[in-house]
Amino acid sequence: MLTSDLMAKVRRIELRTRRLANDSFAGEYHSVFKGRGIEFDEVRPYQPGDEIRTIDWNVTARMNQPYIKRYVESRELTVMLVVDASASGDFGSVERFKREVAAELAAVLAITATTNNDKVGLIMFTDQVELYIPPRKGRRHILRLVREVLAFQPRGKGTDIGNALDAVNRLVKRRGIVFLISDFEAEPEAYRKPLYMANRKHDVIAIELRDPLETEIADVGLIALEDAETGEFIWVDTSDPRWRRSFAANVSAQQAATAAVLRKAGVDRINVDTEHDYVDALMRFFQKRARRQRRWH
Repeated sequence: MLTSDLMAKVRRIELRTRRLANDSFAGEYHSVFKGRGIEFDEVRPYQPGDEIRTIDWNVTARMNQPYIKRYVESRELTVMLVVDASASGDFGSVERFKREVAAELAAVLAITATTNNDKVGLIMFTDQVELYIPPRKGRRHILRLVREVLAFQPRGKGTDIGNALDAVNRLVKRRGIVFLISDFEAEPEAYRKPLYMANRKHDVIAIELRDPLETEIADVGLIALEDAETGEFIWVDTSDPRWRRSFAANVSAQQAATAAVLRKAGVDRINVDTEHDYVDALMRFFQKRARRQRRWH
């Protein structure tokens, strides 16, 4: 059930992200994500300057004058937002929880896609796929996606990225764009193969959400830390140099392993943290992708 507070939050996100989508991202998105190629549009009479290779000889023979086949660019794409709803998303040490940042990212990507006449769908996952909304267009549909990301109450707490990617491959038949929004608090080897398979079929972009407190804990003495996904509590002495070195090494190793799996699968990665605005991160991604495409051509 929608509360007035949630409705107000959805509206704020829509207003902010719609402005960003229209002002900042629409052109970049259109140039980076092309349509599926060309498709047949109509047969029309031949005009001077038309390519001879496009003549439809069957129609020409019937009509006793030359006709050509006309093709147009197929612009429409399918965009899937695959959003991590595990318990670690309910964490934020600055202004917003990771789940709220995920909702804004989902909203701005969805609105940008629909501005370009693309369809958008949603998968919410934890250690299981918990929600699937098929790709559609329209403002009401987009608002529903934002509401789901913000208010969805998952059954599970853990993270199974591989299972979510398997669902994408099973449910999305045509090649599409897949934005995988997660904090990637999972063993990278567990999703290595599904990620590779998904990126062969689709264009997968990983958006990694982080909070500053997850990578650097202040020296505040003895504190209790809880694993949101397992519920396990541990007491640590943040003043202990050995613990601080061990913590930093573990964080670095996890991030390096995640980056390596994404790189080997050929998946682009966007790093977003709760402390800074995601706009710059998205713009850097669009511009980097555009430069790379220009080099290829």
